[in-house]
Amino acid sequence: MILQPTANKRMVFFIFLDIVISLGTLLLSYQLRFNFDVPAMFYDSFIKVFLSVIILKITFIGLFNIYKVSWRFFSLYEAKKLFHAHLITYSILGLFVYFQSDLFYPIPRSVIIIDFFLSLIFIGLLRVLKRLLIESGTDSNLNRTLLIGANSFSHSLIKENKKYYIVAVVDTASNIIGTFISNIKVYNMDHLSEVIKENEVNSVIITKEFSQNELQTIYNKLAELNITDIKLAVLSEKEKKLKDLSVEDLLARHPKDLDKNKIELFIKNKTILVTGAGGSIGSEICRQVALFEAKQIILVDHSEYNLYQITEELKSYNIVSVMQSVRNSDFLENTFKKYNPDIVIHAAAYKHVPLCEDNISEAISNNIIGTKNCIDLSIKYNVEKFILISTDKAVRPTNVMGTTKRICELYASNVNSQFTEIVAVRFGNVLGSSGSVIPKFKSQIENGEAITVTHPDITRYFMLIPEACELVLQAGSLGCGGEIFILDMGEPIKIVDLAKKMIELSGKENISIVFSGLRPGEKLYEELLIDESDSHTEYDSITVARPTFYEIQELKEDIQELLICENKLTQLKKIVPEFNHQPN
Repeated sequence: MILQPTANKRMVFFIFLDIVISLGTLLLSYQLRFNFDVPAMFYDSFIKVFLSVIILKITFIGLFNIYKVSWRFFSLYEAKKLFHAHLITYSILGLFVYFQSDLFYPIPRSVIIIDFFLSLIFIGLLRVLKRLLIESGTDSNLNRTLLIGANSFSHSLIKENKKYYIVAVVDTASNIIGTFISNIKVYNMDHLSEVIKENEVNSVIITKEFSQNELQTIYNKLAELNITDIKLAVLSEKEKKLKDLSVEDLLARHPKDLDKNKIELFIKNKTILVTGAGGSIGSEICRQVALFEAKQIILVDHSEYNLYQITEELKSYNIVSVMQSVRNSDFLENTFKKYNPDIVIHAAAYKHVPLCEDNISEAISNNIIGTKNCIDLSIKYNVEKFILISTDKAVRPTNVMGTTKRICELYASNVNSQFTEIVAVRFGNVLGSSGSVIPKFKSQIENGEAITVTHPDITRYFMLIPEACELVLQAGSLGCGGEIFILDMGEPIKIVDLAKKMIELSGKENISIVFSGLRPGEKLYEELLIDESDSHTEYDSITVARPTFYEIQELKEDIQELLICENKLTQLKKIVPEFNHQPN
């Protein structure tokens, strides 16, 4: 659009106004010099003087990059550069007049001095006009914004952003408090509430990284002050940008003992086969092993669309996309035989509790038989390491899905693995996965609908997908075979509190919460341990569950019976005695 501001349009705009102002100040200089009665003879050289002044002035203002400065962010620093540009311009003009007096005759030299001050004042006033309007409250389109965190990104925001008017900065570092960033004062973080009230802040940008507890404390203070426009700076090697503070940011747990060197040694130059490669967990596992320089990644998924998506994303890496189901042992064996993977990460599973309740045979076939096929083929083809992705729902399960995953754990722990190290990794919900409550709540809020929570007391564990997957790889690198590793998920979160927080972050006050009742197979709370863990690893974020013995031949026979029997719930209960089915 023609009215859309750009750097080039801004430059043309200011050059035009500088020419107009320079013409006016030069005329005024002549008038002041002769008490508003200029002799006609002095107008003869006016055009020469004006053209000389404007060429020199625009040249040096441009060389000092003043035309590149956004109007509203013209500061004392730019004012100094404007002064220097004028000083050089009028010094050169004075030298021209002195040494080339015939060329400029007649001209009173005092006009040059008068015009120097008039031009500096009026061109400077033009530059600060926007700042004066903003500070007087006339520019109502800008949000009065507080920055939490004083760093280089804060400085660039103050200088370059076009949406927020930065009024103050707060930080915790004692050596920064009391200083100024581009003329904006840095206050003590302890006085956050007072700074917000005194500066009439209605928007906040968090520009530095805080722990989960610190971020939660900041959010609570802002919520008390009715600040809903909260942005978070995303600072990575690839990009620096702002995003809305989300509930994922507030719930995210950042493990302090993540050992990327160990993961790299585990993954680098290996052929990795990932089942369920297009799912929420599987796709992130693929991204991670790509970043850790796997030699080749075999992407296995039965969903054409999901496989296409992750294939397109990772096409710059050495990948092979195989569209097949883990339930078909013959096809799967061809893949193992052809690519001979070093590591298999088994993420393929049906995970949606109510759907598994309604499709018990499919859940058994996909989750149990699919896992058994992958484990058996890994052993047959001497895979170095097999990692089973498990779930907290496998602990004292109340639903079919959790029970099938518990049987997978039992098979992984008790099968004769020969040269293959087989481990399982158990964790809770991951934030933002397909079918999880957060995307559902977001959709309901966006549509102005009531948020449906099954029960006021229901709780769940949560972790970010990337961090969960990194810990999965780290746990996998530790195992020697037979272990069930448990990721530290922190404290469980009440789903109703999660819903309330999402409503607060949305800024919509008319969203209600409706309790719909527990779904089939759903528990009020999930657990990660059947019994207390009796083993710790070198990392606090990863512990090991006590193994459960199950004679492997008996387990195979029980699984075979499960496939052909009519009453599958009874057989599931036989294999997993702690299964306490809650159908309604």
